[in-house]
Order: sequence, then structure tokens, then C-alpha cells
Amino acid sequence: MTDSIVLTDVDARGVATITLNRPEVHNAYNAEMIQGLIDAAGAVATDDSVRVVVIRGNGKHFQAGADLKWVKANRDLTEAENLVVSMNTTNAVRGLNQLPKPTIALVHGGCFGGGIGMISACDVVIASEETIFAITETRWGLVASPIIPQLNARMGLKNVRRYAMSSERFGAARAKELGLVDEVCATGKLDEAAEPIIEAFLLAGPDAMAQTKLLALELAGQLVDDPLADKLARHHAAKRMSPEASEGLDSFIEKRQPSWYPAA
Repeated sequence: MTDSIVLTDVDARGVATITLNRPEVHNAYNAEMIQGLIDAAGAVATDDSVRVVVIRGNGKHFQAGADLKWVKANRDLTEAENLVVSMNTTNAVRGLNQLPKPTIALVHGGCFGGGIGMISACDVVIASEETIFAITETRWGLVASPIIPQLNARMGLKNVRRYAMSSERFGAARAKELGLVDEVCATGKLDEAAEPIIEAFLLAGPDAMAQTKLLALELAGQLVDDPLADKLARHHAAKRMSPEASEGLDSFIEKRQPSWYPAA
């Protein structure tokens, strides 16, 4: 179904490809994409024929973060409905992070906000050399609560303190220096760069890999349990409903500087 927001395809080797499929908005996520990612990750996690999971985006960009018009519309939800949105967002990244199969993110174009959370939750990240990154939430008066655990694990606290606070943009080479990206390849060569890694995963025992991943996450304190997920979701939901977030989102839609930016 090419009209699905999240596509899943499994080849004869057991390599599942999960593709974000809203190219008309640069794969910006909304409620449907979040649920699609949860469903796709759940399906491949329990499918014994799947050995490796590849995540990519259709169109010009890998993922443009949240659909900010959708985020703004969430202000009309009830408190309970708003919390469900944030809990689903948290669970989507948590499920990807703890997926008992090796995961490889293939990143191109732009990767912003929640897209960086997605790739931070993967075991291997390959980016093409033109890719631009930014953790954009603070620019709009929001907080990237659901993905902070994965950002800390991938980039380290000192780098998260800079880039998740400033919303600065940075390129693929800098992303590799930060630990966000494992390998950088020439534009158009993502599949070629990924193939040796896929082959290595296919040669490894599936259960041995699953146990290794789980133990590594557990011993590093990187498993997000239900109480922590609830805390992250509640924080995320509350900030989205704040006056500062309303001003930030309005400034985006109205194409102007937010009120907190100093006047000339």
C-alpha cells in the first residue's frame, strides 16, 4: 500500500525496511505516523522471519520532525487526549530503542527534532554527506522529553546540553564527531554503505544479538521503564500546552521571530 504513512517490506533474506512515507511534508510526523511506527516496530519485533530492520524516509528528506501545524492543533485536545499523544510519541521511540533485532537508520536530506530521536534509538546510523541535523524543539518553545534518554546515550550529556538547548543546525561530519552518526557516505550511496553491516548482522545468531542488546541497554541504564515513560510523556504534554509553546508555534506558522527574541 503505497499510500500508507509508514511502509514495511521484508526481503527474502529477512531484512525488513520500514519507510516513513509523508514525502509531501518531508516525513514530518503526526498521530498517524507515530501509530504507524509503533505498529511497524511491533510487527517486525515478533516476526521470526525478520533478522535486520532498516529505517529510511521517502522523498527529499529523512524526517523533518513534528508536523508543527498538527502540534498546534493538539492544543484543542483535552488534557487526557493530549497526554495520549505524548505517551504514544514516547512509546514509539522506546519501542524502537528496545527492539530485539538489529536496527540501521539510513539518513539523507534533513533530519530534525523527532527524527533525531528515531535515529538515536537505532543500533547503527549511516548518513549521506549532505544531511543536515537539528534538535529543533526549543526553537518552538517545546521540549524533546520523549527522546532525551536516547539522545543522552547517543551523543553524551555535554553535546545534548548544547544542541538540544540551542536548536543549532549541523552537518553529517559534525554528527559523526558527536556520536550521533556512525558512518558518513557519499550522497546516493546509503544502500551500498549499509550492505556490509547488514551481512554482518545476518551472520550473527538472532537470539544472541537480542540478548546482547537487552543486556547492554540494561547495564548502561538505558532501558526506559513504564514509570520513566509516564514521566517523559507528562512533561512533554504539559510543555506543549504552555503559553511559551503557543507563541513558538504561532511564530512558525506566521513566519516571524518569537516574542522572546530580542528586538533590534
